[in-house]
Amino acid sequence: MRVRLFLLAMLALFAAPGVAQDRLPPAPYAYQQLRDPAQEAKAKELMETLRCLVCQGQSIADSDAPLAGDMRHEVRTKIAAGEDPDAIRKWLVARYGNWVSYDPPLDAATMLLWFGPLLFFILGGWFAFGRFRRGGVEEEAEG
Repeated sequence: MRVRLFLLAMLALFAAPGVAQDRLPPAPYAYQQLRDPAQEAKAKELMETLRCLVCQGQSIADSDAPLAGDMRHEVRTKIAAGEDPDAIRKWLVARYGNWVSYDPPLDAATMLLWFGPLLFFILGGWFAFGRFRRGGVEEEAEG
């Protein structure tokens, strides 16, 4: 009985990703460009600066994730309606957070993101300087 229960649980565990797949058709503008080339250029420029929340390493213009398709649809729909790209970006940031933008603003939440690399560079230099200094003192004592 326990073996059957275990096998049933394993089957449910491995079948879960298949059930979770998106079965909805893509949004109309997810893979279709706008008719006006100037509007499409604006939309494309904006989409290149927005991060896919699923892939995280790709822009929504390059991602094939369903969420990125929905975001492309929203961007194209709002551009076609005459909205400003900055207003669309603000709307997406309000909806998804600063993570959606490749250029997050400098605030308390992103302070480590902006200054973290500099902090690690300074700490690494401090440790390396201390290590080299100790190494020089030890060589003088031996010689």
